[in-house]
Amino acid sequence: MKFSRPRTLLGLILLCLGLVTLPLLLAVAKAALELGELTQQSEAVVNESLTATLENQRIASLLTDMERNARQYLVLQDARLLDLYREGHSALLQSVNFLANLPQESDTAAALTTLESNATALQLALTSTARTIGVDEVVARFQSMASAARALGEGMRVVINNRLARLRETTRATQQALAWQAAALVPGAGALIVFFLLLVGRPMRQIDNAIRALGEGQFQNSIAVKGPRDIETLGRQLEWLRNRLQENTEEKNKFLRHMSHELKTPLANIREGTELLLDGAVGKLDQRQQEVTGILRDNGVRLQKLIENLLTFSAWQTNTAALEISEFDLKPLVFNVLGQHRLVISNKKIRLQIDVAPVSVRADEGKLRLVLENLVSNAIKFTPERGSIHVSAEATGGELVINVADNGLGIAEEDRERIFEAFYQGRRPQGGHVGGTGIGLSVVAECVQAHGGTVTLVTGQFAGAHFRVRLPMSDALQPAAKAASA
Repeated sequence: MKFSRPRTLLGLILLCLGLVTLPLLLAVAKAALELGELTQQSEAVVNESLTATLENQRIASLLTDMERNARQYLVLQDARLLDLYREGHSALLQSVNFLANLPQESDTAAALTTLESNATALQLALTSTARTIGVDEVVARFQSMASAARALGEGMRVVINNRLARLRETTRATQQALAWQAAALVPGAGALIVFFLLLVGRPMRQIDNAIRALGEGQFQNSIAVKGPRDIETLGRQLEWLRNRLQENTEEKNKFLRHMSHELKTPLANIREGTELLLDGAVGKLDQRQQEVTGILRDNGVRLQKLIENLLTFSAWQTNTAALEISEFDLKPLVFNVLGQHRLVISNKKIRLQIDVAPVSVRADEGKLRLVLENLVSNAIKFTPERGSIHVSAEATGGELVINVADNGLGIAEEDRERIFEAFYQGRRPQGGHVGGTGIGLSVVAECVQAHGGTVTLVTGQFAGAHFRVRLPMSDALQPAAKAASA
């Protein structure tokens, strides 16, 4: 007969409960039966002991009465005394027969035989017409029967004691057997529980890992869950959800790429036009015209940066972004990035605190520039007028450590865990004429992680937001770059 495994989680749980509880129930039932048998045996021994004691006392009493009646009958020849003797004799035989049906040994059986034979012989002698028996012989006969009665009582006590000893041995043996059964059942039940936990836990872990992957935005790996039918159905529903999410992500990235490319061409024309105006190619501008044109150019630069962030984010999402490792000096790169924001910094009268060590870095210069531009742009955006921005970089402990901090409002505590998520903009209002897309810090995280580094939000050192980037130095960057481009 082929065993069919339950197809549902409920059926599997019921089977587990059945296999775990059935041996325990059988053990309890067996223990109850054995205890019942022991109870019956103990009750039988007690009843036999009590009966034997009462019958022995009755026999002793009957022998005394019968001896007195027999001796008086021999002297008085009164028929009523003979009738009393006969009644006692009948009662004595009943007690002897009753004791004969009880468990006994050879000594007890011999005592019963002696008692019965002497009583019968004396009965025949007294009722015989010849009346050849005398008082002395009657006394001798009753002395023999009294000795037999005492031997019978002693023998019955020995039998009872032996049965009690065997009952105690049986009780101890039963207790040991039950103890061994319990000792064997507990690990067995534990093993069955562990087996079923593993049987159920594996598909549940697969479900948990699948949901966790979907929550983290990992849609590349297909979801396959093996187990009970209802859990497999849940796995297929998660796979359907993964496909839909992957399709939506691809459509979103496709839309971002197309829109970004569509926006870059007119934006490039706008920037070229503003540069021509500022250079005086169409005539010299007065001061107010230069200010307006400068605002147009600054916002054009910001829009271009937002579009580049969208393109970079889309490239990372589709695994098409690769690192181009080169060796360059970090300090000129930092000052170049800050120089691009000199007009905004000057207009807001922001104080810069720059402490950049002369470090040679092997990394993707374009991606690292993008990291610095996003961090500096955010710092400028959220720094109040006449505020300050701190930028530092140094090589320490085999790592390149970059700090960018401001003295603005900082990041709300409820937003700190999500600031590196794409399109998350937080709950505090943003500054500037052009709002962000919410992917600047996400692009920073992607670029830093592609280099094998980390970016974290540091609290307690500056009043505003403080971001710290750690990148491995020297050749440690190359494996991470290869893994990112694979």
